[in-house]
Amino acid sequence: MKRLRIVGMGPGGVDQVTVEAVQALNEVDVFFVFDKGIDDLIALRQEILDRHTDGRARLHALPDPERDRDPTSYENAVSAWHENRAIDFEDAIAMLADDEVGGFLTWGDPALYDSTARIVERILARGNVSFDWDIVPGLSSVQLLTARHRIMLNRVGESVVYTTGRRLAERVAAGDTDLVVMLDGHLQCADLEGDWDIWWGANLGTSDEALVAGRLADVLDEIRVAREVSKERRGWVMDVYLLRRRTGP
Repeated sequence: MKRLRIVGMGPGGVDQVTVEAVQALNEVDVFFVFDKGIDDLIALRQEILDRHTDGRARLHALPDPERDRDPTSYENAVSAWHENRAIDFEDAIAMLADDEVGGFLTWGDPALYDSTARIVERILARGNVSFDWDIVPGLSSVQLLTARHRIMLNRVGESVVYTTGRRLAERVAAGDTDLVVMLDGHLQCADLEGDWDIWWGANLGTSDEALVAGRLADVLDEIRVAREVSKERRGWVMDVYLLRRRTGP
């Protein structure tokens, strides 16, 4: 039976893959990647394969389907995008021989804010192709963020909420005081009321890694500049940050 391995490659550094991930990479015959039109995103994956595999596997790029960036329903737009990806990926998997292994190198940890596993489930539900599959966890951007800033993710006895920039205001209104924010291209934290600390990082693990930390009101402009510089250098920016509401001086 065909087999598919979804392997976490870390936030961007070629050596931020686990030993288990390296073993999985060397079992794969064909790696699939959705081409977003940014060569560097494919080149980073190829660099990881060059560093950690024997070179026998080939990298097969699939055009990334268009996605509605200004939808009336965000959930419906994402679902349609996932369905189109599933159709393209299904065709690629069908080309595998019965004894071959396909693979996906995904950013960070495939179980954290990544759609690959959801797409795989859609393909299997369609019933046109069958295969076995698994997920090999990776180092997440959140883990690297806290390590770089030399902080613990949670305060003693407190919980942490993971959310997106789109849902940040909603979570703060609900009373959350410790938040990991991902997918926030517009820095929604700038609109928050109250006194907050922020630990921010972009393109973590790459040569263009950027870090900023401090009182949100004091460092917001610095974050904006660092974000633009990171984007200009690589053509893309992936950032994440931890917010904590201040409880004292």
